[in-house]
Amino acid sequence: MKAVFLDLQSLDCDDLDLAALKAEFSHFHPYPATAPQQIAKRVAGADVVIVNKVVLDRETLSAATQLKHICIAATGTNNVDLQAASELGITVSNCQAYGTASVSQHVMALMLALHTNLIAYNQAARDGRWGRAEQFCLLDYPIQELSGKTLGIVGYGNLGAGVAQLAGAFGMNVVVAQRIGGDTVGGRLAMEELLPQVDVLSLHCPLTEQTRDLIDADAIEQMKTGAFLINASRGGIVNETDLADALRRGKLAGAATDVLSEEPPVNGNPLLADDIPNLIITPHSAWGSIQARQRIVDQMTETIVGLKAGEPIRVVN
Repeated sequence: MKAVFLDLQSLDCDDLDLAALKAEFSHFHPYPATAPQQIAKRVAGADVVIVNKVVLDRETLSAATQLKHICIAATGTNNVDLQAASELGITVSNCQAYGTASVSQHVMALMLALHTNLIAYNQAARDGRWGRAEQFCLLDYPIQELSGKTLGIVGYGNLGAGVAQLAGAFGMNVVVAQRIGGDTVGGRLAMEELLPQVDVLSLHCPLTEQTRDLIDADAIEQMKTGAFLINASRGGIVNETDLADALRRGKLAGAATDVLSEEPPVNGNPLLADDIPNLIITPHSAWGSIQARQRIVDQMTETIVGLKAGEPIRVVN
């Protein structure tokens, strides 16, 4: 089989072992990145296309007459026209649960940084304020313990459950929201019941029509004054203008987000303003540990082995 990887640079920082994956193909051609106008030429003649975020639409798939399988190097499938692939007899697989430990760790790091004012204290030490202190320590910024705080989780799949497990080790009480737009599950709380009681709200749900702008000005007003918000899911779930306003006026004590509504934010973003207090932004890097990225490669190798044996796994169409 012949394979092309259209955007290897989005996964591999020259630190992954691709040998087993490459060995499954008679020809394996990885491209660091692929522009829209280059896609058709590069997929022509390929039996397998591996892709992370490059868009494969109906027109592209229809022209790729030799294509038999698309392997998505991620969980999300929105960049591939699944209906067109199905009609054309092209199977599509994804990768699953590869980043649970990485994302959960990142969420807790953000939560700890906010509660300890870690970034402010680091800056205070580096800019000389600690050196000018009248005593051995500097306590200019509030420090809070996680122990005894209530963590609300929206989206209780692998990632939400992983965060809950780590939070429990810090002595936090965990409550879980009902699935947005889904069936009622015993023991879980409706959003209007959950929001007023949480000290920290952590988002792990997919972006859908039901969850878009889920956390807006109205939802934030239902939260405790001084609560914290963590978003490691998708940017569109939080109304970014409303969040910026809530931080500026002190409704929320702090927030951290690993995602924005446009990525990369080439057109700017309300949350990138310089005057927003106690906000941490990371560049969609929560998933990106070397271990998580290697799991993606290993899962794709398993997928291709299964495909060749007539037993495809992780098929999504």
